[in-house]
Amino acid sequence: MSLILSTAIRRPCLLSQLALKPSAAAFLASRNDLVAKRYSANASEKPAKNKSFFDKFIGPEAVVASPSFKGRWLIALPAFATHMCIGAPYAWSAMSWPLTREHGFVTAAASDWSLAETTLPLSIVFLMHGVTAALAGKWQMKVGPRAAIAAAGVCFGGGLLLGSVGIAMHNLWLVYLGYGFFGGTGLGLAYTPPVQTLINWFPDKKGVASGLTIAGFGSGALVFEPLVNLLRGKFAKMPEFVGTSDQVNTVTEGGRLFADIGGQLKEVVLASASDLALLPYNGLQEGLYLVGSGNSGNAAVLATIGLTYFAIMMTSAFTIRLPAPGYVPDGYTPPIATTGGALQNVTVDSVMKTPQFYLLATVLFCVATGGMGMFSVAKPMVSDVFSSALPSIVTASFGSTFLLLLAAGNLGGRLGWSAFSDKFGRRNTFHLIALCSLPLYFGVPFFVDSVVRTHSSLPLFLFCGSTALAISFYGGAYAALPAYEADLFGSKYVGAIHGRFLLASSAASLAGPTILLMLRKYAEQNAIADLLAKCDPAKFKACFGEDIDKCQALIEAKTVTINKLMNILPAGTQDPTPYLYNTTMYTMASFMAVAALCNYLVKNVDLKYFEKPNNGNVGSKMN
Repeated sequence: MSLILSTAIRRPCLLSQLALKPSAAAFLASRNDLVAKRYSANASEKPAKNKSFFDKFIGPEAVVASPSFKGRWLIALPAFATHMCIGAPYAWSAMSWPLTREHGFVTAAASDWSLAETTLPLSIVFLMHGVTAALAGKWQMKVGPRAAIAAAGVCFGGGLLLGSVGIAMHNLWLVYLGYGFFGGTGLGLAYTPPVQTLINWFPDKKGVASGLTIAGFGSGALVFEPLVNLLRGKFAKMPEFVGTSDQVNTVTEGGRLFADIGGQLKEVVLASASDLALLPYNGLQEGLYLVGSGNSGNAAVLATIGLTYFAIMMTSAFTIRLPAPGYVPDGYTPPIATTGGALQNVTVDSVMKTPQFYLLATVLFCVATGGMGMFSVAKPMVSDVFSSALPSIVTASFGSTFLLLLAAGNLGGRLGWSAFSDKFGRRNTFHLIALCSLPLYFGVPFFVDSVVRTHSSLPLFLFCGSTALAISFYGGAYAALPAYEADLFGSKYVGAIHGRFLLASSAASLAGPTILLMLRKYAEQNAIADLLAKCDPAKFKACFGEDIDKCQALIEAKTVTINKLMNILPAGTQDPTPYLYNTTMYTMASFMAVAALCNYLVKNVDLKYFEKPNNGNVGSKMN
């Protein structure tokens, strides 16, 4: 019987050949059906795969909003907050200038870092910003915005912490590694995902979407600079005052100044009235201060901000959402290409084959070079240029106010010019940005000269207004750029494509501060040489304790500066400090001319570069 059943199950057709009773046939048919279902179930069933922690809470599926979610404006909050944190480097000059007197406190000591050295972290940050955004673009698309922003929070917050350790240990390379490398990596990881996310939520308002997000980036300096000043006031410790120069015996060795204190020679710095006027502290007097006896509080400031920003970025990572597949805002109809199909896209791999990519990247490089250079030295620059001509106005607090003004211009430009581009077109907006920036940079030396000659505050305020407007164009270029890219190449891959464009920003982050500081240093060296030619050798030796022909060692040790030379030169000698940046401004103006030319050459992308959909419709029309 078992043989019969087994054979029947394998070959049901045999039932009709066997002389079995009807009941047996029914039984066999039922048994055959059960076994068939069992085999079918075993063949189709696969063991359920347990989702990992990453997939459940961080992966791309976990971040997708439900189709019923309508609060797209709420998504702007975590996007804005993330960019506000990573926009802090725009106020780095609030840290770079105090770091040049970390040991000397009131003025630079021989062991202190130079302005070029303390400005370099800003260049490294934005260098890594572009490189990381370019390299991680595809990874960001794969893992989604939550994972990318969370990783960025670890890198950025941890980088600031490591940078604070470098400041505390007076190890410049740790500052470069922490604040520069890891901070810049975090910036690159967090920059494009919020932009891409908001553009997906706002296909009807791409300029506003990118502007809202990147406005957070521009507002970073508005938060960072006051926060630095507040925390520095809590953590700073005043240096030990040794006495005036005529009360203490001093000697110069190897270009450094030493005072006889209790029978021991200890290194000191000499602070003049002009040096103290640049500091935000009261109660300090002219004279000698013991090197290393004060504490600027910069290390504690950076550590506190790093922890705070880490918390904000992690909160943003777990609150941001992607729209559900097929999401279309109410009342919005996706645009149709001239071929009759929906707009298509240029892929990440194809975009760098288009001439539009290189033209637009050149525009970004030129505009960013001017803005980066201005931001890198904003606070010390305004003090250098105007403090001698208007000492009652251009104080330490004025430098902070000027930096905030530039940050406000950056923020306003990101909001205003991006909205302007939605109405008047991205190409026209970039024409305006480049052409109007040119006279603004070119006119800066004129305003400086007017202040020096007339001692009037009017050209000072015109200088502040023109530089703020120039920075607003700089911010507007960054804010409108993702929408410009979407117009040219389609919005599907705009996040990864924008990462490639940020390579131009990385190049500008090196070129802008480097060109500015190199030209400034060259001008400063020439100015010191001219002043030394006018200096009385006897007065020089009486002031610095060395013959004038040994001045080079004193200059390298920061013992001889323009400010100190002006104190021993004949009355009426022109202070060259206000003119140190003239050549730089003319150079930046020439960059704007190149930007205008390249933007004029940007045309619609050739159809051959677009990915080919099934229906064969391709093309995108530039707004």
